[in-house]
Amino acid sequence: MDIAFKPSRILPLNKIPNTLIFSPRPCKISVSQTKRFAPMAALAAYPVVGLSETFKKLREQGKVALIPYITAGDPDLSTTAEALKVLSTCGSDIIELGVPYSDPLADGPVIQAAATRSLARETNFNAIISMLKGVIPELSCPISLFTYYNPILKRGVENFMMIIKDTGVRGLVVPDVPLEETEVLRKEAVKHNIELVLLTTPTTPKERMKKIVEASEGFVYLVSSIGVTGTRTSVSGRVQTLLEEVKEVTEKPVAVGFGISKPEHVKQVAEWGADGIIIGSAMVKLLGEAQSPEEGLKELENFTKSLKSALS
Repeated sequence: MDIAFKPSRILPLNKIPNTLIFSPRPCKISVSQTKRFAPMAALAAYPVVGLSETFKKLREQGKVALIPYITAGDPDLSTTAEALKVLSTCGSDIIELGVPYSDPLADGPVIQAAATRSLARETNFNAIISMLKGVIPELSCPISLFTYYNPILKRGVENFMMIIKDTGVRGLVVPDVPLEETEVLRKEAVKHNIELVLLTTPTTPKERMKKIVEASEGFVYLVSSIGVTGTRTSVSGRVQTLLEEVKEVTEKPVAVGFGISKPEHVKQVAEWGADGIIIGSAMVKLLGEAQSPEEGLKELENFTKSLKSALS
């Protein structure tokens, strides 16, 4: 991999040529019972497993992974910490945490707005890491970071991997790096026990998709539609065909994301054979547009319960 990566060449996910790009615990803790800005005494320190092992356990139980996504620092990092706890106690199997970035080209308007709000509050990588160090020991599911490549390059790939490993992060998604430029990322991820998840899209040629699937760790991230992230009224039936194509060439778990925003979407995609369902914009919108952090957390709790029920 040529480290002389030029960030100015980063394109939206749909424009990148041939882009690489335990059992759930019942939700027993009501948001109204939690104390903001303080650890929840009801949660113990869990020996969190990695992404692959999480999917292995779920597959043995005949279950599909619920993978919510939220943006760090929206509306603030204290709320993010509480949201991670809510998502964990309500049965999430893996949580994706987005690192806010000034030019999130793979993201739609909801997540872009969340990143803008977060950055306006001066959220930065060091503050996110500090927050995670206190929260991850209280979660019953692994955390996977979703970040663009520039923040990684800024700190150096090896140093970045070392930092997130020491924090307890188990997975990493970098949506703007083509497969050919992931060699160093993959090498350092393996060295630091971080599972680097790669993405395949509806426009990825089949031969290239095979290479992406082979290189991906943890699971394969199947983008359900062309374009950026965001809620949609329905999930394209093309997803079922895409799932079948990916599963023809790998036994690795496949999680579907982009545009999934309702319990009926979750149920449909699970019936089509997905091993995991990723829900982002709908989650981010609840937290970002709520009248108060407390209200947002309560709505997040109710929504997560409804998604979990759809997978039961």
